Amino acid sequence: MTERMPQDLPRTEGDLLLPAEPEPFPLLPARTALIVVDMQNAYASEKGYLDKAGFDLSGAQSVIGKVTQAVAAARMLGITIVWFQNGWDPEGIEAGGEGSPNHWKSNALRLMREQPELKGTLLAKGTWDYALVPQMQRAPGDILIQKPRYGGFSGTPLEMMLRARGIRDILFCGVATNVCVESTLREAFHREFWPVLIEDACWQGGPRFVHDATVFNVRTFFGWVTTTGALTALAAAPPPEGGVGA
Repeated sequence: MTERMPQDLPRTEGDLLLPAEPEPFPLLPARTALIVVDMQNAYASEKGYLDKAGFDLSGAQSVIGKVTQAVAAARMLGITIVWFQNGWDPEGIEAGGEGSPNHWKSNALRLMREQPELKGTLLAKGTWDYALVPQMQRAPGDILIQKPRYGGFSGTPLEMMLRARGIRDILFCGVATNVCVESTLREAFHREFWPVLIEDACWQGGPRFVHDATVFNVRTFFGWVTTTGALTALAAAPPPEGGVGA
């Protein structure tokens, strides 16, 4: 692929330049949200759904630490925090039934069919599996979105809540990079939001190359890619003096 030259993105007074690829991203905290995708026991804890399904969780603890750092930096900057929880009601009505492709493609639903003793325990609201990991602490004013599908805009009030707050730019972190993170990021792009993936604060469902593929897709087609360190450094920097480009 031909090497792409960085572009000069439009600037707004008071914005901050976040180091990113393929070019620095002008971040205005008042119009920005951080979406923390599915940091639930199901996806990031031993004996959770992904662990029981045989997925690699070796990077989960590292990602929990990175997400915690990203949330702290976003709070310092005054960025809106949005938490996702993925799953369904205990009876599975929201999962869709046999007429839904979700019934056949959700590994959690399939695992519960294959192991009936797990019925009602995976990604079911009110269970340990569904809960956020203990390190993830919501604060007053944070938004919680409970989503029944991979994409956070599907069947939820997410877009309405973001538009009402004047949000244009969305930072993404969480799990799984190649499933719920990428699904929601693509939905955001198609709704004219500006997506930024915090690459090291995400973990994939599957082999590492699928994470790398999402990073490539975002950087090349759907948005920008940054790191936890870049966001943390931006939050710790002295406030800029002057206007645009300061």
